[in-house]
Parts: sequence; structure tokens; C-alpha cells
Amino acid sequence: MYARTQRRYGCRAMMLETVAAVPGMVAGAVLHLRSLRRFEQSGGWIRALLEEAENERMHLMTFMEVSQPRWYERALVVAVQGVFFHAYLATYLASPKVAHRMVGYLEEEAVHSYTEFLRDLEAGKIDDVPAPAIAIDYWRLPAGATLKDVVRVVRADEAHHRDVNHYASDIHCQGHALREVAAPIGYH
Repeated sequence: MYARTQRRYGCRAMMLETVAAVPGMVAGAVLHLRSLRRFEQSGGWIRALLEEAENERMHLMTFMEVSQPRWYERALVVAVQGVFFHAYLATYLASPKVAHRMVGYLEEEAVHSYTEFLRDLEAGKIDDVPAPAIAIDYWRLPAGATLKDVVRVVRADEAHHRDVNHYASDIHCQGHALREVAAPIGYH
């Protein structure tokens, strides 16, 4: 029972992170290319968004270690990324304001999901297994860190991504370009 519940949460986290790893890369690449074409600075937004993409990638790598996906789950990751990448790119090109707001809401769902995951870990419904080495290295967790510690830091990352994307959308709503307002950098 515990292993099945842990695997279910691990697979859910893996699918969330598959989608979540795309927006930062898309937005960062679009801003990067725009910066090159227009010979203008980005206000730190390229770096902030690419850091977000890398952070989300590490979430995915961590939960792949936790859930040990089967071949068809890995195939689903590839399919979901392919579809979502193109859909998000089209959305971002049409309206960065809408794209960032959408990501803010996706991140809110991620915070909620990780809160449920943490609640079940704390209630003993899921075994609090040792943290994967990749998580200990990336987040500089103590040697005896557990899955509960990993879920806490991932949830904090997701809350930060939520806030950054809502902030980016708010900047667009006020009629400004992201480059006009300094990006929040250096959270990790």
C-alpha cells in the first residue's frame, strides 16, 4: 500500500515537472532571441527564466529517481513535453501576459500537490525513504535527508516560481516589458 501510494505521488510529481520544465525554457529562449535581435538587455529575466527551467528539470530528475518510471511512462513524458512545448510557445508568442499567468496557476497547483504529498508523508501514509543522491547534491541537503525534506524544498521552489510568473504577468498587465523591471534572481 505505502509503496503504491509513494509511486503514485512520484508519478504525479514526474508528470507535473514534465510540464513545468517547459515554460522557463521557452520564455527564456524567446527573450534571449529578442534581446539579440533588438540589441537590448533583458533586465535579468533571461537568467531568471532559464534558472527556473533548470530547477524544474532537477525536480523531474529527482522524481524520476523516486518513482522509477516504466517505459510507457517515459514515453508519455516525451509526448507531453512535445505537445506542451509547442502549445506554450504559441501562447507565449501570442501573449506573454497570459502565458506567465497560466504558469503561475500551474505552479499554484504544484504547491497544492506537494502540500498533499507532504501531509501524507507526515501522517505516515507514505514511507519517508532516504532522499535520492541527486536531490541531496542539488539542494545541498544534509546526508540523512529524506523524501520529506525533498518535498519541502521542491514545494518552496514551486511557490517561488508561482510568485515570479504572477509578477511577470503583472508587469505585462501594467503595459511594461519585462526588461523594464528587474527580475527576481538568486533564490536557489
